[in-house]
Amino acid sequence: MKAFRGRPSIMVNKPEHIKKAELEIKNLNLSFGGVAAIKHVDLNVRTGELMAVIGPNGAGKTSLLNCITGFYSPQSGKIFFNGQDITNFHAHQLVKVGIGRTFQNIELFPGMTVLANMTLARHLHCNYSFVHSWFFSPRVIKEEMRHRQILEEIIDFLEMQSIRKKEVGSLPYGMMKRVELGRALALEPKLLILDEPFAGMNLEEKEDMVRFLLELNQRWGLTMILVEHDMSIVMNIAQRIMVLNFGQKIGEGGAEEIAKNPEVIKAYLGESEII
Repeated sequence: MKAFRGRPSIMVNKPEHIKKAELEIKNLNLSFGGVAAIKHVDLNVRTGELMAVIGPNGAGKTSLLNCITGFYSPQSGKIFFNGQDITNFHAHQLVKVGIGRTFQNIELFPGMTVLANMTLARHLHCNYSFVHSWFFSPRVIKEEMRHRQILEEIIDFLEMQSIRKKEVGSLPYGMMKRVELGRALALEPKLLILDEPFAGMNLEEKEDMVRFLLELNQRWGLTMILVEHDMSIVMNIAQRIMVLNFGQKIGEGGAEEIAKNPEVIKAYLGESEII
């Protein structure tokens, strides 16, 4: 893999100023009608950790992320972020407390440019009034310059200089995934949640994405939760792994521990394969 060539950024967290991102989930339950999507799930994510959530299709992984990011409301249980109860927060409130997300299905505006898509994420950090913006006061000019500087640094970091003015809809799928990561980073999250960021990518695109995520996590201390089906990636980059099956947690630990867990093997291969 290529080494990171970017300069230190004002966007990401410097090691001495890592943003606290402690997530705690207690006895979470979510049902749709009579179908239980999540059953009594507990999870703790520590600041600076890269945590992976894995499981077969229909295991409840995306449902769990949707509860954390305010798209679903669990029937019972609690979710705490940095000690604050965020269980019933809406999505826009969770962005404000520092939780950013990418989606399994790309949620970009295909008719807008890469830069325009990323600029939309900066609305959260606009601190001027309508009157100031109407007259384009010096305060607005200064703040807009800061927003643009952050966006340009993210574009440099993700090596998207050549596509910054291209419409998103004209890009290859793997590059769209990179743009979506850039938009999430533009929120300046404390906790970044990634829902299958490698889906649909070729080998080279996956290597680039791994490089970006490791750089953000290891060098800058960005806390992440990763849902991914590519086990070779998960086993190599995740510091800790939680396994779901039919909405229940069946395993948690390091890569070696998970790989040897009989319940995990059974969930992925079936009991007959183990025998």
